[in-house]
Amino acid sequence: MDENDFLAERFEEHRAHLRAVAYRMLGSLSEADDAVQEAWLRLSRSDVSGVGNLGGWLTTVVGRVCLDMLRARTARGEESLDVRVPDPVIGGAADGIDPEHQALLADSVGLALLVVLQTLAPAERLAFVLHDMFAVPFEEIGPVVGRTPAAARQLASRARRRVRGTATPDTDLARQREVVDAFMAASRAGDFEALVAVLDPDVVLRADTGAGFPGLAATARGAREVAGRAFMFRRFAHFARPALVNGAMGIVTVADGEPVSVMGLTITGGKVVAIDILADPERLRGLGLGPDVAEREGRG
Repeated sequence: MDENDFLAERFEEHRAHLRAVAYRMLGSLSEADDAVQEAWLRLSRSDVSGVGNLGGWLTTVVGRVCLDMLRARTARGEESLDVRVPDPVIGGAADGIDPEHQALLADSVGLALLVVLQTLAPAERLAFVLHDMFAVPFEEIGPVVGRTPAAARQLASRARRRVRGTATPDTDLARQREVVDAFMAASRAGDFEALVAVLDPDVVLRADTGAGFPGLAATARGAREVAGRAFMFRRFAHFARPALVNGAMGIVTVADGEPVSVMGLTITGGKVVAIDILADPERLRGLGLGPDVAEREGRG
């Protein structure tokens, strides 16, 4: 085995972990893959004979690549006030079939948390993700963001205060499924009050529709307002099926073989406290959702 093959083999051992880091940083599966590929290119061009912890070295490299990508987004004006729901990860967490999906969803990184992470400044996001989610020391984070370790610690602390308000979801998937079933039953029956009953009074809905529904407000708050928004799409209710969305019970809607939406639900205390919807037709097609995915992943 030559040196390049040896490096490639060692890199593959860390690929799933690196993709998980990049996904939390970028909220995009395709961009996460790009960041991991760039990390491989940098590894292949580097002398790492003196690196004792290759996994740690690669983690900081991916972090640096993602930081550059986030800053480039800002420079191009891609970060706007409109809601952008991150790419959802459908299934894979419950059945153990896909180890790479398991790595992506470790620590139950739900869509609601990823939405909050997107509101952070790039350096804050990196400091929080690397330290709080992957236990990278601030001594290693500081050089990546061009700050002292103490300054990197402050970045993570500011991020932590923003993230602290994110609801902690119930962990019982069976109980989550009961709430999702009640939500779908109310939608299909056109029972407005029953739908309100499964929503927390302060529920927040965030919808990323792309160009699919121009003029539709991206955010709604309060049980009756959110229920009213949900009723706008009740014609699709009979195509909705429960599914695992980022490790929690959610809803995937596929009509006539075409994906309509992926809905991530944050369920706390038996009530839906947050709904994050991806209904951008172009991005949904990129997820490769087939007509059977909801029933297959929601089974159980």
